[in-house]
Amino acid sequence: MTAAPREHAWRKREFAPAPGTRVCRVDDIPDGAAREFFFGEGREVFRLLMLRSGESVRGYVNFCPHFSLPLNSEPDRFLLFGGRLYCANHTAAFRIEDGYCVDGPCKGDWLERVPLTIEQGDVRIGVNE
Repeated sequence: MTAAPREHAWRKREFAPAPGTRVCRVDDIPDGAAREFFFGEGREVFRLLMLRSGESVRGYVNFCPHFSLPLNSEPDRFLLFGGRLYCANHTAAFRIEDGYCVDGPCKGDWLERVPLTIEQGDVRIGVNE
């Protein structure tokens, strides 16, 4: 049995952006790619990972559940292949569409989803249902 996705945990993180916060334009994220955005200051910044597919954008907290390290090793350089996002540190493989870990040391765990909305081409932090 797998753990449920962490739908609201991101809100408790320091510097978590408030619902409605504008992050960027959809076009600021290349189609089929990922970008990272930071909120706050210091070592505990909120790291938002956004993945774009066409006009759809998904958001996750940029931390691997295995060891709480960022999924990328360099700014805006994410390992994406075959519909999967790979952790650069331990090669855990996550489904892009829902953040579920299908392989690696945290198999069965989830990335923390951050809801997003798109309004007139602007990507904003959404509200959890």
